[in-house]
Amino acid sequence: MRSFSILFKTDNILAKEETLKAEASPFFIDLNLDQIIDTITAGKEEYNLKPFFFTALGDTASIKYRQEIMSDLENTILRRHIMSFAESMQAIRKQLSVIDKLYYKYHKERLFAETIKTYGETVISLENYLSIDDIKSSGLLFFRKYITDYVQSSAFISLFSEAKKIIAELSSIKYCLHIKDLSVQVFKYESEPDYGSEIEKVFARFKQNEVKDYRVGIAHPSDMNHIEAQILDGVARLFPDVFEHLDNFCTANQNFPDETIVAFDREIQFYISYLEYIEILKRNGLPFCYPEISDTSKEIYCNETFDLALAYQLVNRKSTVVTNDFYLKDKERIIVVSGPNQSGKTTFARTFGQIHFLASIGCPVPGSKAKLFLFDKLFSHFEKRENIKALQGNLESDLLRIHDILNHASSNSIIIMNEIFTSTTLQDALFLSKKILEKISRMDLLCVWVTFIDELASFNEKTVSMASTIVPENPSLRTFKIIRKPADGLAYALSIARKYQLTYEDLIKRINL
Repeated sequence: MRSFSILFKTDNILAKEETLKAEASPFFIDLNLDQIIDTITAGKEEYNLKPFFFTALGDTASIKYRQEIMSDLENTILRRHIMSFAESMQAIRKQLSVIDKLYYKYHKERLFAETIKTYGETVISLENYLSIDDIKSSGLLFFRKYITDYVQSSAFISLFSEAKKIIAELSSIKYCLHIKDLSVQVFKYESEPDYGSEIEKVFARFKQNEVKDYRVGIAHPSDMNHIEAQILDGVARLFPDVFEHLDNFCTANQNFPDETIVAFDREIQFYISYLEYIEILKRNGLPFCYPEISDTSKEIYCNETFDLALAYQLVNRKSTVVTNDFYLKDKERIIVVSGPNQSGKTTFARTFGQIHFLASIGCPVPGSKAKLFLFDKLFSHFEKRENIKALQGNLESDLLRIHDILNHASSNSIIIMNEIFTSTTLQDALFLSKKILEKISRMDLLCVWVTFIDELASFNEKTVSMASTIVPENPSLRTFKIIRKPADGLAYALSIARKYQLTYEDLIKRINL
């Protein structure tokens, strides 16, 4: 049983792995985290990385452990060395898969011995790289010591040297074939003359300059045919000691890969894949940081943050990404976001949820500087289309969902809500929303609430008003900036009226014409 993990700062690795989630949490779709994780893990399905991205860490020490490793791996030289190791390990897995499908014993065993030799070279190469690479994180420093001790262990030295010895023995075998009609005889090489070279000498005088090669390549099958296998059996009878050595070696080392190194090869891809994902964003000037994480203080902030899923799409389309800031201090817990439609309110809410979740799994988050809260549970409540098959309307569905969320939430939870109660009257929506805000305030939850109801923005001392902004000269244009300011739906309506000359003053002038 292995006692080390590059992902988990714990002695009980097995218990930690049992807590991994096989499926994404319900809020993933609302926050577009499913899009982010799908893109990050694309092409790396063999590593089964999604459970690592689905499962939040429960303590600040574990998050710090991952942050330090991720920071080390931002060193492109170190990352290149580890990716080279991963490519070699991938080739080893493919070779083992090919061997498993082969039929003839000695063919399988020869390739198996070569695979063990490749494994030894791969591990030694990684150990050499890590010994010269600049490493500061406790996780990678521990692994460097582990792999150094492993390479210097008698078990590894014996495995690697024995594999090389057997391959050398097999490569030194020389034998002859006597083929006549359907008969093939195998016998030891007794310094018989090489007639091939003699024939080449005879015909050398007819050799001309380079000409077109009309030979047709024939694909070489991975497995032997029955004739080749019988010839190999004959060779084995001529050299019984060598093939007995090969047989015993392969039998004794069926499970040759070290468990910790195999796990490292898989787990390190968590870091590599995330860094590869954000690399294009960083090259385009978007900031990422390792947030300070607190499990006690709810005074949080993030500067120059953005929706990661949206930014990835925009950068690939060569479009501009707008960043935003937020903070909560003292008793503030709830951000109420208002403003015109299509102005970035929902994107801001998603961003808040995204960065908190990404921080909880130890990843750098969008932003130049941040301090975030370590939640125990994260909930989202986004408006859903009415299901005509369900025996309930949108209002009843909203109430049932928020009731379920509040029943399962604790004072350390985070709730992201977006435009709920749009299917009822303003008066009823205001009444219901205030009741929910009272409950959230009593529970001291962190919350972002996108709403069309301006009155919620000044509900109590725990609520903070943030609003999306427009271009003053042209109210139809959105800046997608969300700033701290009082909710002012009337101001937006007034700017629209001014644009189309529909203010009271404009109308009076027209009437008096």
